[in-house]
Amino acid sequence: MNTPHLHLLLNHVPTVGTVIAFGLFLLSFVRKDDGLKRVSLEVFYIIALLTLPAYLSGVGTQMALDQNPNVSKEIITAHHDAALIAFVFMLLTGGMSWLALWQWRRLSRPRNGSLATVMILGAITLVLMGRAANIGGEIRHPEILDQGVAAAVAAPGWLTASGVQQFVGGQTWVWPTNEALHFIGLWLLFGIVLLVNLRMLGLMKAISFQAVHRMLPWAVLGLGINAITGMGWVLAAPGQYLENVAFFWKIGLLLFAGLDLLYLTAFDGPWRVAANEDAPMLQKALAATAICLWVGVMYFGRMLPFIGNAF
Repeated sequence: MNTPHLHLLLNHVPTVGTVIAFGLFLLSFVRKDDGLKRVSLEVFYIIALLTLPAYLSGVGTQMALDQNPNVSKEIITAHHDAALIAFVFMLLTGGMSWLALWQWRRLSRPRNGSLATVMILGAITLVLMGRAANIGGEIRHPEILDQGVAAAVAAPGWLTASGVQQFVGGQTWVWPTNEALHFIGLWLLFGIVLLVNLRMLGLMKAISFQAVHRMLPWAVLGLGINAITGMGWVLAAPGQYLENVAFFWKIGLLLFAGLDLLYLTAFDGPWRVAANEDAPMLQKALAATAICLWVGVMYFGRMLPFIGNAF
């Protein structure tokens, strides 16, 4: 399986997943079902995670199609730009959904503003994902090119992949600034995740899980910083990353490690661990696994210049 195969496998996940998540979210309000509302927020978060490999595989597919004279480079570029904007809004929707779940856990109910923000971001993301999918369908089917796609090709959006590439690669200060921010986000993320999972393993037993749980939004902020800075590098030099096996290992481990943030918030088991109590063996095993996954993400990120020979 190569990158285009992976994109064919994943490219419908963000579109169909957003439809499912948004539909469940609307239905939860109609039925006044808080349980269904939480499920929809969890689905939004999971789809946001899965959108990452879907988008990255699309960038790799564009690199492969650039050598094919039988496809329109203009439509590919328009699809990429539309997918980039949809990807950004999907990350915002997933992050806001997680924050609503965190508030639900700590306050017994999320703030109305959080749910309203998820509703607005989800609706925008749904439209943007549909637009990106529509343009993508024209790449191999120019006979069904419609006026909307033609307009997208003729008028690039406010955020374009080439614009990001020129900004990150063309300004001497941007790349090292990205590196500084990436490491700040990484240690903010890993430091808090490590602390929370070490509590599950039995360290700092005088502190309840609820006490360390309040720090998790800072970990999600670090994850967001890493996502933004990391995508800047990928768009600036896609060949260095998407032709590097270490990068695929890093992203694969990141998907599973990202589920740890959802588990620590949405599941009841960790929340019940009070001060001076031991977590059950299953939760300890999950905590140890999570730490190993995050260490793996950092390891393969550090090994990018050495394993894949792409730098």
